[in-house]
Amino acid sequence: MVDNSTLVRLLRQLTVESDRFAELFGERQRMHRTDLNALALIMDARWGGEPMSPSRLAEAMHLSASATTSVLDRLEASGHVERTRSARDRRKVELRVNQKALDLGRAFFTPLNEALTRAWAGFDEAEKEVVARFLAASIEATVAVRTDLAE
Repeated sequence: MVDNSTLVRLLRQLTVESDRFAELFGERQRMHRTDLNALALIMDARWGGEPMSPSRLAEAMHLSASATTSVLDRLEASGHVERTRSARDRRKVELRVNQKALDLGRAFFTPLNEALTRAWAGFDEAEKEVVARFLAASIEATVAVRTDLAE
């Protein structure tokens, strides 16, 4: 039987290793960790079907408007992100990850994706459902506690 302290330790270890992996990508691309986090949030918004705006990004990252502008300026200058006018409302700016960034990310992260796929091959669909539910609940709990502490 696996106790909760073991699960917390394993999640912490996964977080540390994931951070180390992302930091290696950042070092190779000469990107700040904040820039990497912003890029991830912009990509996640794209996959979620809701374009990211500078104000939503600032809120999600808990940054001031000027700090968010600095992040976006760096990401735009490095060719990773573009600021475009919304097709639905020309007054709004939408952030988009360009193809160069997607290609760089794909090239770097594909080996990890392949290794994880091999590591998970021994899990059946029911087990994967449990793991997905566990991870979603863990994320939700972490966000809730972080939000409470921030207030």
